[in-house]
Amino acid sequence: MRTLDVTEVLNRQRSSELKRRLSGRDLVGFGVGIIIGTGIFTLAGVEAKSHAGPSVTLSFVIGAVVAGLAALCYAELASSVPTAGSAYTYAFATLGEVFAWIIGWDLLLEFALGAAVVSRGWSGYLANLLGLPPSLFGEDAVVNIGAVVIIAVLTVVAVLGIRQSSMVTNALVIVKVTVCVLVIGVGAFFVKAANLTPFVPPARPSGDTESALHQPVVQAALGLEQSVYGLAGMLTAAAVVFFAYTGFEALANLGEETRNPTRDLRIGILGALGVCAVLYIGVSLVLTGMVPFTDIDEGAPLADAFSSVGQHWVSALISLGAVTGLTSVMMVELVTIGRIGYAMGRDGLLPKPLGTVHPRWGTPHRMTIGGAALIAALAAFVPISELSDMVSIGALSAMIIVAVAVPVLRRKRPDLERPFRVPFSPVLPIIAALACFYLMLNLDVLTWLRFAAWLLLGMIIYVAYGRRHSRLAAEERKKSLK
Repeated sequence: MRTLDVTEVLNRQRSSELKRRLSGRDLVGFGVGIIIGTGIFTLAGVEAKSHAGPSVTLSFVIGAVVAGLAALCYAELASSVPTAGSAYTYAFATLGEVFAWIIGWDLLLEFALGAAVVSRGWSGYLANLLGLPPSLFGEDAVVNIGAVVIIAVLTVVAVLGIRQSSMVTNALVIVKVTVCVLVIGVGAFFVKAANLTPFVPPARPSGDTESALHQPVVQAALGLEQSVYGLAGMLTAAAVVFFAYTGFEALANLGEETRNPTRDLRIGILGALGVCAVLYIGVSLVLTGMVPFTDIDEGAPLADAFSSVGQHWVSALISLGAVTGLTSVMMVELVTIGRIGYAMGRDGLLPKPLGTVHPRWGTPHRMTIGGAALIAALAAFVPISELSDMVSIGALSAMIIVAVAVPVLRRKRPDLERPFRVPFSPVLPIIAALACFYLMLNLDVLTWLRFAAWLLLGMIIYVAYGRRHSRLAAEERKKSLK
């Protein structure tokens, strides 16, 4: 099994060409920037209506707990091995090259697909806000020009430099956090206890006439009738809204661009997740308290909820917050894709030119531009909302690898300095891995099949190219010639 030596990883981090320009505050801004997006503006309403009812608030709590467990594992590894690539590099240093490739491939799927989905949502929100033609902006467009334009603009910002990306993201974060606080503060006056009763609606058959491919894996495995609401519905919603928390792991990719990574990375990861969990829980509780969950509008649930109680000015501000919120999500996802590809290119698993940075801007420009081109193509032509579950399954699989890597690295390198340590290891990392896997089982069968197909494609590329061209393979060839 070919693994990277941790000492070599740390030496790379010290000699990195990437510019160190980020503080702990910048990382919290990046984290909030990518986490708060479709989860708070869309998923809360969709999952309340289709799976959980008012108990969607508990779904967000479950998602926050699982994400928090995973975040502790990320914080230990990020502070100990602060490098671009995050889970990819951690897997390389602990479980080997094959696992590193798999997790890197998963992360590219997660962030590329996530950015494409969000860009299409951004285009639709902008059309609603400004009255733009649906033939160019929105799901009915043959070519979604709005999605392509916003990806192009944000790619320019991401390539110009990490500091510029941080400034844009922080400005957008201020706007959308203000909107979220406004939603909770104003919406609390319109909450009706009757809308929150029963808090966990009784389970009932889903009435879905589609194939068993749309049934959660855990229900299919146990031979249960497909149902919604109740405990099963709440857990299914938790698996889906976990998508709302994915993104905090993007911060671990910025270790080589952080001024004091051993301190600031754990501040950024845990701080961003804590802020977003509080906002998600508050907004979902207010939303389901304002409107009966059966009447929630799935297209723009928050804006519609305030319009229904005559607060149209708040509805307009929510639309503005959605546009800014989704913009910051795309910004961070583009930055993250560049760093993951940079790490994989540097190791030879992807073409070497992708593992270089621009001599002036200090950013992995080739990978950022290449990733943006793929995202723009998906966003322009493919209605991929049905693939949003793929983002969750990719993130959850990455978090399982990270949780396993914590005790493995402690055993392999007990001497390694660890500014932050996961408490009760290996028990807590094991619980984190099992919790992530259980949420994966609550995603539907079709999502698992698509995920398997993506992994198969990745393994074909690894065998055909990455395994023969990787840096470790080159080192092995040199040793064999001596």
